Amino acid sequence: MTVVARAWAKAVTGTSYLPMTQAQLEQFLAQMTQRLVTALRAEPFTVRPGYQVGAELVAAHIASAEGLGRTIEVLDLRLMRDPGRLRELPLLHELDIDDAELVDRMARLLGGVATGYARALRDRTLDEQETIRRAALVAREQAEIALRESEARYRHRATHDPLTDLPNRSLFTQQLEAVFSAPNAAGRRLGVCFVDLDGFKVVNDTLGHRIGDLLLVSVSERLRRGAGEHLVARIGGDEFVILVANTTCTDDALKVADAALAAIGEPAIVDGHELTVTASIGIVERQVAGTTPSEVMQAADVTLHWAKAAGKGRWALFDPVRNEHQIARYALSAAMPAALDRGEFFLDYQPLVSLRGGALLGVEALVRWRHPTLGVLGPDRFISLAEDSGLIVRLGSRVLAEACREARRWLDRSPAAPFVSVNLAVRQINDPGLVQYVTEVLDDTRLPADRLQLEITESAVMSTADGPVGTLRELADLGVRIAIDDFGTGYSNLSYLRSLPVQELKLAGKFVEGLRAPTSTDRTDESILSTLVNLAHTLDLTVTAEGVETAGQAERLQAIGCDAAQGWHFGRPGPAAGIADRLT
Repeated sequence: MTVVARAWAKAVTGTSYLPMTQAQLEQFLAQMTQRLVTALRAEPFTVRPGYQVGAELVAAHIASAEGLGRTIEVLDLRLMRDPGRLRELPLLHELDIDDAELVDRMARLLGGVATGYARALRDRTLDEQETIRRAALVAREQAEIALRESEARYRHRATHDPLTDLPNRSLFTQQLEAVFSAPNAAGRRLGVCFVDLDGFKVVNDTLGHRIGDLLLVSVSERLRRGAGEHLVARIGGDEFVILVANTTCTDDALKVADAALAAIGEPAIVDGHELTVTASIGIVERQVAGTTPSEVMQAADVTLHWAKAAGKGRWALFDPVRNEHQIARYALSAAMPAALDRGEFFLDYQPLVSLRGGALLGVEALVRWRHPTLGVLGPDRFISLAEDSGLIVRLGSRVLAEACREARRWLDRSPAAPFVSVNLAVRQINDPGLVQYVTEVLDDTRLPADRLQLEITESAVMSTADGPVGTLRELADLGVRIAIDDFGTGYSNLSYLRSLPVQELKLAGKFVEGLRAPTSTDRTDESILSTLVNLAHTLDLTVTAEGVETAGQAERLQAIGCDAAQGWHFGRPGPAAGIADRLT
């Protein structure tokens, strides 16, 4: 059997991949030969062992058509065609059957081997197909699971902040809109707290964005804890928002804001750094009916800026009256450039009168806005807007040119015409082209420089910057008069004025108000005024009192030595024609 097994092994080697050594293969085929020999001598004879040998061959990976063919060929040549050789095999030499029967049994066994081989190969193919089918089903199921998980992750990214794991703007908006769409929304109230960390940029700039991110995570955890049951969302950068969905009154939202400020203000150890951060909060609390989600968020954003402007580290509550005022201011600011182009701004002039003889010394040019729907607006309604927007430089240039033209007309009418005084804003003083522009205007209007007075506030002239002071010196060198307006409302630093090219102080009207009646309080104001006048005269400065409304005030100002006055007692602001009439 060893000879047969060796020949069989040599024949099938290379017909398919066999996961065994040559010796293992020969040993295996020797066992298969042993089974066939045992089957040949069995009584009664059956071909079942042939089926089993064929199946075993397939199981041993001798599973190709070529492998079966070589198996049949070897067994046919070695055994079936030579009954004598068959009988030389152990267990067969004493077999009591004739050669014809022995060859017939061998042929039937080989047929059984082929049949078993074919069946096993078919079953194996079906098993492999089933395995592939199952694997495909498993792979499909796993792919579907992975897809669902991926979609879910796309949605913990679509609705939650990846850094803090808080709900993001999208989810917060959904929750806010849900409050408005609820069946009983009309009778409900809600609160929104818009939270922004104060000075967070400093942390990023000094310690780096990694520490900044860790601080945001820490703040988020504390904010979530402080807000309790209420929804906390991170809507971007260092901005968070808290939804108080069912308030009964404003205090409900205020309590949440207080708790949030306390939680945020707790010191935190972040990567070895002890950091303390504060926040500003804009609060809106109102009935759901009559408003929209976008209006609530806009109001909260506006109120947040109020809290920031008030000093940070605090909350501010939305005030509809204040908001309407700001909207009106914004509308005016937006309309100013076009109004300037359309010539809606004009000048009135208020007399500056000598307290010694009543002569008209000068006039102050005061800008007005003839608004098409709101009527005539005073400077208190729009000057600060022009300063904030930067339009003050353009507007101030128009005012200066027009005032100088009128002053020239008055001078043409009478050599005793008054000088014209024009207010300068801080932006104008800091404008590097101011001196050149003033020079051009004086040249174009042919107005002598000493007939122009420029008024600046204390805060502007007392600046530590050298630029404004240098500008004033250049203007004074041209011959332009320089006056300090509203003196007494700012630094009131008379000693500093010694180094400035100033000719006149205009005392703030609040000092003059106390001179209305002879009371003890008035005497205090009078003493202050007297001191200021004496000090100003020591510095060789002319003093003009503003806001003089009564003859009594004028008399008392004259008594303490004030040089000139301005106010309704001497004339209200009016058109240029009124000044011209006083010259005739």
